[in-house]
Amino acid sequence: MKKLYIRTFGCQMNEYDSDKMADVLGAQEPLTRTDKPEEADIILFNTCSVREKAQERVFHDLGRVRRIKAERPGLIIGVGGCVASQEGEAIVRRAPYVDVVFGPQTLHRLPQLIARRRASGRPQVDISFPEVEKFDALPRPRVEGAAAFVSIMEGCSKYCTFCVVPYTRGEEVSRPLDDVLAEVAALAAQGVREVTLLGQNVNAWRGELEKGGGETGDFALLLECVHGLAGIGRIRFTSSHPREMTPRLIEAYARLPRLAPQLHLPVQSGSDRVLAAMKRGYTALEFKSVVRRLRAARPDLSLSSDFIVGFPGETAADFDKTMQLIDEVGFDGAFSFVYSARPGTPAADLDDPVTRETKLAWLARLQERIDAQAQAISQAMVGGIERVLVEGAARKNGAELCGRTGNNRVVNFPAPPHARERLSGQFADVKITAALPHSLRGEIVIRES
Repeated sequence: MKKLYIRTFGCQMNEYDSDKMADVLGAQEPLTRTDKPEEADIILFNTCSVREKAQERVFHDLGRVRRIKAERPGLIIGVGGCVASQEGEAIVRRAPYVDVVFGPQTLHRLPQLIARRRASGRPQVDISFPEVEKFDALPRPRVEGAAAFVSIMEGCSKYCTFCVVPYTRGEEVSRPLDDVLAEVAALAAQGVREVTLLGQNVNAWRGELEKGGGETGDFALLLECVHGLAGIGRIRFTSSHPREMTPRLIEAYARLPRLAPQLHLPVQSGSDRVLAAMKRGYTALEFKSVVRRLRAARPDLSLSSDFIVGFPGETAADFDKTMQLIDEVGFDGAFSFVYSARPGTPAADLDDPVTRETKLAWLARLQERIDAQAQAISQAMVGGIERVLVEGAARKNGAELCGRTGNNRVVNFPAPPHARERLSGQFADVKITAALPHSLRGEIVIRES
């Protein structure tokens, strides 16, 4: 059986796409995944252009597998994802041993691209944007475990000045409602109990109710429909945009108990001046108003966010406003980064007088505050009972089980041998007994049957 090696960079969308790459290739011929590139018959790099020097990292990784290609000319090397969309033919010019280059919207064409490469002897490049054709061509979902991701849309139409996603993944395109529900139902039939709906701006989903029918629905409707599917016990979604947090979507948190009490809502900054320069489309006050209404609908809501520190022209006063927003809102975790220019974005042309040392100091202060808030939330959970989706054996102790709470914390707890297999993949009530820096401890709640 041939072996496939995939290295994935970036977000959960890319993790989802990597699994689909394996699925489409496995539908053509038997394949097994390997974590050793030197053993592989196909090597794929699924790239992300969000971080600094993303292109250089890709070529660095390609250089490391060039020797394998020299020893085994039949090896296929492919580059996919957002860097592939940005660079296209330039990847092949710089690394002529690369066989296929494909974008996020053309991963379903991977078997054909590889076949054309083998037949013609020439590298193949396809970084087009064929809208939802990708989803129509993907095989039926195949999962292991009780939780799964479902991509419901592609692209982004917000055009924030710092972000390259609209240029690498295209504008927002939503999958039809019946397609999404069919995929979730198929996952539930395979034992999935929790789904995470994915999109660059997932709450901007506006899909046709039936393919080709013309009539569309909003994201709140999609959540209602997924909520009604048998077998699904918990729903998450990421990543959302504050501008798309509509009244109907906020009300869904009050009406849909299986919607997880956890939301990732990127704010990026607490300074209105910086938010305007980022072209985010809201003020700090408007963001706080959204949070207030969300917590009125779901008082136990746990909120995480994204922050960019040191945006061009940001001042100490701007940064202080971000810290003030953090104190006022209270976050349960964050992805926070020092700003780095992405080629081709409007912000890349802005003057950036703030030193990197200052930016790193700001970042450390911000993350320390967020970590303290998250730890306080963990401590407050001690003594309470949480509904946990049991994932299986704990990583460090096979005699224990691990699972995730509604607010997405890992909790480890002992369980008798006869109960471990029965509980895996199911929801269980767990009493939290201790809060550690990166996980919780608990004990299963036993009820008389």
